[in-house]
Amino acid sequence: MRLFGIKGTMALARPTRLLSPAVRSLLEPRRNIAVRGSDEPLPVVRIPRALQRRQQQRQSDRGSGPRPVLVRPGPLLVSARRPELNQPARLTLGRWECAPLASRGWKHRRSRQDHFSIERVQQEAPALTNLSSCRSFVDLGLEPRVLLALQEAAPEVVRPTSVQSKTIPPLLRGRHILCAAETGSGKTLSYLLPLFQRLLSRPDLDSRSSAAPRGLVLVPSRELAQQVQAVAQSLGRYLGLQVIQLGGGLGMGKLRLQLCKLSSADVLVATPGALWKALKSQLISLQHLSFIVLDEADTLLDESFLELVDYILGKSFIAESPAELEDPFNPKAQLVMVGATFPEGVNQLLSKVASPDCLTTVTSSKLHCIMPHVRQTFMRLKGAEKVTELVQILKQHDKVNKTKPSGTVLVFCNSSSTVNWLGYILDDHKIQHLRLQGQMPASMRAGIFQSFQKGSQDILVCTDIASRGLDSIHVELVVNYDFPPTLQDYIHRAGRVGRVGSEVPGTIISFVTHPWDVSLVQKIELAARRRRSLPGLASSVKDPLPQQA
Repeated sequence: MRLFGIKGTMALARPTRLLSPAVRSLLEPRRNIAVRGSDEPLPVVRIPRALQRRQQQRQSDRGSGPRPVLVRPGPLLVSARRPELNQPARLTLGRWECAPLASRGWKHRRSRQDHFSIERVQQEAPALTNLSSCRSFVDLGLEPRVLLALQEAAPEVVRPTSVQSKTIPPLLRGRHILCAAETGSGKTLSYLLPLFQRLLSRPDLDSRSSAAPRGLVLVPSRELAQQVQAVAQSLGRYLGLQVIQLGGGLGMGKLRLQLCKLSSADVLVATPGALWKALKSQLISLQHLSFIVLDEADTLLDESFLELVDYILGKSFIAESPAELEDPFNPKAQLVMVGATFPEGVNQLLSKVASPDCLTTVTSSKLHCIMPHVRQTFMRLKGAEKVTELVQILKQHDKVNKTKPSGTVLVFCNSSSTVNWLGYILDDHKIQHLRLQGQMPASMRAGIFQSFQKGSQDILVCTDIASRGLDSIHVELVVNYDFPPTLQDYIHRAGRVGRVGSEVPGTIISFVTHPWDVSLVQKIELAARRRRSLPGLASSVKDPLPQQA
């Protein structure tokens, strides 16, 4: 026994010399255990509980296999390629509840070809949801001759939308209005009807000329100016009011000729650049204005237009109170600002031109929210895959259009060069389309969107110039070939479908390529799952205006 113990100890000690000090320190207690007596206590090794739980979780995962996906019955709010990320329509996540986003790992290259959709949860536009409870146009205070003109110009408009019911009464009372409502909710008629009634109630004083209009509607683009002028002229035709348009892209000679030809103008619809040029040249006066409207005000208050708009507002006389609007010999203007999005900081700009005491803010319940009646699909693609996917979508739409009548398609790009390049590719695939972008000459841009609205072509490839305020009740599909750079741009692009009076249900398909696109998509998905407004926009029109010094 003694020799055996010596040999065993020598055999155990030989390889120990060849080991590292760390391993030798681990083996040392075991050697001491062999020589200790049986009565001595053994050393205790304590394993952290977190490590124990992790080991147990690994063992349970190995033995349980793949977990079954729980499919809940009923319609979905979010449908993803991976069913475990679906969200039922009856489920709404809390504000602080963790949301399992389908786009969570989309910044990794392995996420390509993934997709998810925000489904349609109601059939009609939010502006028409409570239409049956709204009052009629007669109850809003409009005169019979204005109602007759509305019936002749737009017989399909029978009852006011919720935005019109909130906007028309305070306008008739002489209040300045800041109207923030979702796209396609009837904002144009909400200010034209009461302001036209105000023009009819005030004497003309022989100042009705194009050099001194009594009403001004300021819009950011020529296409929107043409559209507003068409709507206003259809109403003014039955009221004896003349509406003219002053668009950009004209030289001083053509601008002067255009103003001289139109000698009887009650209302002027203009873009900031053209009106600024006419004011600088003293070709027009704003001293007799009864109202001034900033349509798509969020765009007009952007850095690209802000200096021009400030100059125009400085040349007009805006009323400090409703009482100043009743003086026929010293007319002052009523201010109306409408838009679908109002970024933070708009109240500071309003405080420069309007008194907080006479300003009424009108907002809709779905302002800055994901439209619940439009299906919105997001596809994670490589840049080289977008053309193939777009061609496939357009050919599928053309095939459906041949079997049954369908709507038109808008394809949005972020730059004019992409519009031209994509147009050449569509020409190679024999896909007929129109193009609209800001670098086109005025002669080429004129009438392109009107031709698209009338149905001469089913596909329009364009930049964001076609996303602001343009009425498009025939559009069925919007494709964001380039994902919009901001959430405001996404709201405006999405607003081209699902408008009040649309004949077809709307669908939006967005191609998501870059990491910064993924960040915006995750904000949109999170807002949809929680049924809340998009971040960074909700509080901009609800804060009180700062008092003027």
